[in-house]
Parts: sequence; C-alpha cells; structure tokens
Amino acid sequence: MEPWAEKGDEAESAKVTAQLLKARTGEFDLESILLLKLRGLGLADLGCLGECANLEWLDLSGNAVSHLGPLGSLKALAVLNVSANRIASLEPLAGCERLQSLNAAGNLVSSPQQLRGLAGLRHLESLRLSDPVGRLSNPLCASAGYRAAMAEMFPGLKVIDGERVSGRGSELYQLCKELDSSLRRAHGSGGAGAAELAGLSTPWVQEGYWEVRPARRSSIVEEACKQFSEVLQECRELSQRADDSISQAERALSGRPDASSYLF
Repeated sequence: MEPWAEKGDEAESAKVTAQLLKARTGEFDLESILLLKLRGLGLADLGCLGECANLEWLDLSGNAVSHLGPLGSLKALAVLNVSANRIASLEPLAGCERLQSLNAAGNLVSSPQQLRGLAGLRHLESLRLSDPVGRLSNPLCASAGYRAAMAEMFPGLKVIDGERVSGRGSELYQLCKELDSSLRRAHGSGGAGAAELAGLSTPWVQEGYWEVRPARRSSIVEEACKQFSEVLQECRELSQRADDSISQAERALSGRPDASSYLF
C-alpha cells in the first residue's frame, strides 16, 4: 500500500460514480455536496465529479488521476488537494474561478507552460508543487530559478510550497529561515560548542506555520454544524434510552423481597 493510502480504504472503483459519491457523503443530490474526501482510493477517472456544482473543498490525494478535465466546471471550489497523482497539466483548473489553495505536489508537471491556466485565477493565494516532508515534488521543481519563476508568473501568490513569499509575515519568515540556516552551518562547522548547539537549537517556526489557510465560507461552516448537531442528537437519544433502562431496572428492583434473599 502506498504511504498516502489510508487503512481500511480499498480501491472501491477506478472511476468516480454517483453511487460512490453518495456512499462517501450520505448526500442523495450531488449538488448538495460541499466537502469531499476521496483519498487513496485508486481512482484514475474523475467521472461525474464535475456534477458536484457547489463543491468547495476536495481531497483527491494519493490516487492515479492523470486528467483533471471534470474539475473545470467546479466554479465554487476553493481548496483542492491533488497531491501524489499522475497529473502533467493543471490547465483544466482555469475554470475554478474561486480556487484559493492548490496542493499539486507529487505529480508530473515539468514546465511552467503546464501552469499557464492558473494565471487567470484571481483568488489563488497558495500553491504547493513540492512537499519535502512528504517527499513529494514535480520535475519542474528541480529546474534552476523555479521559485522565482513561480513568483513572477503568479504575482498574487502569498504562499509557495508552504513558505510565505508576500504579505504580512513574509519578512519575518525569511528572517527566521536565515537564522535556521546559520544555526545549521554552525552545527556542521565542528567548532567549539557546536555539539551543544546541535542538541539545543530547534527551528524558529514549524513546517507550514505561515501557510495561508483560506477562510471557509459560511456553507462549509453550516455543513459542519449540521453534522455536529446530528451527532449531538444521537447522543441525546442514547442518553434518554439509558435513563429509561435505569428507571425500569430501579422499578423492578424496588418490588423485590428482603435483600438478604439474594445471599447464598
């Protein structure tokens, strides 16, 4: 099993079908689906996914997807994770007008031209093509000047590969990064006290600390509240059943003879 595949997830189908979506979400109407997690299912064909017209959050990581065509009709999509797939071109995402965050690390994007379709996305703030922690990348990331080319192509980006490059906090991020680099050089110098520093120093900021998290729209919050309310209602019903069972037991025991009759 690949490292990104979740335990218990089997390759239910190589193609996204209405039956699969309904089974995963519990929604009868595909247009009612707002959040969707299809991680590690061995999916290669996105099928009818484009019919989820109001979808806002989608996780397709760890599959075998090579073509994103059906996603072009998802006008409301704000957060998309297609990491660890077989995608060479992100051109179809040009139709995702509200896309704010895109994780496409671990794919086959090899040239800036394969990203041109994203240039018109006015709301795109975070783009990840490389994930060192997950050991995921794209051939493009190995080219000289990759980061500078991304910043030039997408001047509206605030975060590239998890690092803030513009906006509030970018200067502090760079300062902390330079301090971390200085400490690592000191550790490797073998000078006096280097061993002690190596055991004491830790990174100034954690991985992804400055990464922009797009504000969730009200419909996503409403969906989360709906699910929480349903669980809470189930808990109340179970509590009521427990109280009824206890009451019945107490009534049955209240009519028993002397307690000593239960002693042997």
